[in-house]
Amino acid sequence: QVQLVESGGGLVQAGGSLRLSCAASGRTFMPYSMGWFRQAPGKEREFVSAIRWSGGSTLYADSVKGRFTISRDNAKNTVYLQMDSLKLEDTAVYYCAAALGVVRLAAESRYDYWGQGTQVTVSS
Repeated sequence: QVQLVESGGGLVQAGGSLRLSCAASGRTFMPYSMGWFRQAPGKEREFVSAIRWSGGSTLYADSVKGRFTISRDNAKNTVYLQMDSLKLEDTAVYYCAAALGVVRLAAESRYDYWGQGTQVTVSS
């Protein structure tokens, strides 16, 4: 079992920045690829970004490419999502997830463990 706890969400004005963190505990962190997903009110959960266990390969949704940066610190069992130039449409609950695989990381079904989510609200 892997437990995931997100933090860092909050209220920010459009154009601002936030950094989300996801701390993992339980089984060893390193073999897992990590992903971030989000769910806006009334919408389905969608892929945001993912990083393979080595940290050398990252993936982003087109909607956040160039604005968000995913990273991980395996020594701290933590993955981060730096969110810059935030837009109103980035408002959502953000979830981190862990996957044993390294392919198709944009697919929810690839993930074995999920956090409870952290709210990000972008205001005008």
